[in-house]
Amino acid sequence: MTTQEAHILAERRLCGLVNGLARRIADHVRDRAALLDLTTPQATALRELSGPMTMRELAGRMACEPSNATFVIDKLEGRGLLERRPHPTDRRAKQLVLTGEGTALRERLMELLARESPLAGLSQEEQDALHGLLDKAVSHS
Repeated sequence: MTTQEAHILAERRLCGLVNGLARRIADHVRDRAALLDLTTPQATALRELSGPMTMRELAGRMACEPSNATFVIDKLEGRGLLERRPHPTDRRAKQLVLTGEGTALRERLMELLARESPLAGLSQEEQDALHGLLDKAVSHS
C-alpha cells in the first residue's frame, strides 16, 4: 500500500467514525426529544437557547436557514415555551426569550441529553481534545 493509499484509507475510516458519532448523537437527541413531546428541531432550538438571542443567531447555532428556524420557533411559541420580544439595541430585530415553562422544559431536556450521551464514555479531557481537533478540522475547511 502506498502512502497516499494509506492516507485515503485512514481519512475514509475517520469520516466513517465522525458520521457514526453524528448519527448516534442525532438518535440520542431524537429519542430524548420524543420523551418531552418535542421534535428534534424543537429540542435543538431549546438546547441552543441558552439566553436571549435573535432568530438569525439561533439559526446559526442550529445550522439551518432562518426561515426553517422561524417554523420551529412558531411551534415553540404556540406551546408557550418562548416569546418574541423587542431587541434592546436594534429596533428592527426581535429577541427570542424562554418563558418560565420553556426554561423548565429546557432544563429537563438538558438533563435527559446528559444521560447516556454518546460522549459520556469520554473524560472531560478527552472531550476537550476531541472538541479541539474537530474545531480545527472544521475551521481548516
